[in-house]
Amino acid sequence: MLKLLVVCALAAVAAAADFPEEEDVLVLKKSNFDEVLKTYPNVLVEFYAPWCGHCKALAPEYAKAAGILKAEGSDIRLGKVDATEENELAQDFGVRGYPTIKFFKGGEKENPKEYSAGRQADDIVNWLKKRTGPAASTLNDVTQAESLISDNEVAVIGFFKDVDSDNAKAFIKAAEAVDDIRFGITSDDAVYTKLDIAQDGVVLFKKFDEGRNIFDGELNKENLLNFIKANQLPLVIEFTEQTAPKIFGGDIKSHILMFLPKGAKDFQDKMDHFKKAAAGFRGKILFIFIDSDVDDNQRILEFFGLKKEECPAIRLITLEEEMTKYRPETSEITAENIIAFCNTFTEGKLKPHLMSQDIPEDWDKNPVKVLVGKNFEEIAFNSAKNVFVEFYAPWCGHCKQLTPIWDQLGEKFQNNPDIIVAKMDSTANEIETVKVHSFPTLKFFPAGDDRKVIDYNGERTLDGFTKFLESGGKDGGAPAGDDGEESEDLDLDDAEEDDSDVEGDHDEL
Repeated sequence: MLKLLVVCALAAVAAAADFPEEEDVLVLKKSNFDEVLKTYPNVLVEFYAPWCGHCKALAPEYAKAAGILKAEGSDIRLGKVDATEENELAQDFGVRGYPTIKFFKGGEKENPKEYSAGRQADDIVNWLKKRTGPAASTLNDVTQAESLISDNEVAVIGFFKDVDSDNAKAFIKAAEAVDDIRFGITSDDAVYTKLDIAQDGVVLFKKFDEGRNIFDGELNKENLLNFIKANQLPLVIEFTEQTAPKIFGGDIKSHILMFLPKGAKDFQDKMDHFKKAAAGFRGKILFIFIDSDVDDNQRILEFFGLKKEECPAIRLITLEEEMTKYRPETSEITAENIIAFCNTFTEGKLKPHLMSQDIPEDWDKNPVKVLVGKNFEEIAFNSAKNVFVEFYAPWCGHCKQLTPIWDQLGEKFQNNPDIIVAKMDSTANEIETVKVHSFPTLKFFPAGDDRKVIDYNGERTLDGFTKFLESGGKDGGAPAGDDGEESEDLDLDDAEEDDSDVEGDHDEL
């Protein structure tokens, strides 16, 4: 019997050794995928494309996480699939963007869990440990407690002499609700003493700002989650490929951004003012720094109508159902000015900032008329005209494909006195009455005084557009907000171009 067990164990090791690895990451293919899931009970799998910029940025952190888990002797492994080579395998799991990361637990191939945390090694490791272990690790001694704190950017520890108390149970419930932060719970006197804890409670330890935050209030799940949300990020967080998921995936949807080159002589002075202002809005407004000299950040500057030479600059945005931008009246960056700006916003007294280019002298020279913010209202809502508008982005692949067809449509109707075919660059022009969420967005403004707006959701062909216009917006039209064709999402969390669509061209902000 013993001999049989040894043979089985050796066979398992041999089978595991047959799986190719790159930097501790298993290289998965359709031919070995099922066998990997049988061998390893918990596997995180990244579906990637070699040309994808986001995938390239993730690669070193993904490999680092794999190495950490492997060194710990964990039964959790990380794997990767080149979806451009293993297209069938990618389709089996509904992969449409890169990178797509899925967690296969217990060897089960069905219904893998979507990875939902950040893209740094610690985020990946913490998320996986929370998914496979207890919500909060039991800390039996000082060494375990100090390891939890030192090994993580952020860690939350519950100090409870009675780990079965109602407060301890509320702590565990909060821990179960947070995927990307490690939690520990202890009743050990030596841990209390070492960490200078005088009584039961909850402390958030972090490697930035003040170092620790002590929970103060009625201890329940909701209050604990609010406490963690308010304190888990730095007062000022830099926007990078790695921090983007934390910034845009968090609960704080009001963001103030400071665009400033890191190489500026007064960088630290500006940062000190920004950080001083941030202290009073913790948990309400997220303070974000964006290095305006970084090439990957230029699309974000463009989104706010900024150029590198106009930085430093401050902007505020709300990321609710409708993204709304705000600009301060003064360009001088001081703590006092920023605080006043944020107070006006939180009081609901701030008016949105709508970008507009100047009206081109030749805006109506060509068959397709050029609209900007300053002439949109006059042209689109002209009660005597039927106006068909393409809202586009210069970098959008689908918009580029549509251009020759849209030009043909303009030529076809250029002599029709009742119809105007137009276009507007929505990265540089904004309209209060029309919110654009993807590119291209096609909207029809029929003649009349009722300011009606109809979304076009038919085929993007000359014939389809012609039937739509000749039917007065009925053939291919839909109530505003129901656009059926494929478009490029307006997504601040995706600062690169052409990286996200398995089908080829997917441009996102």
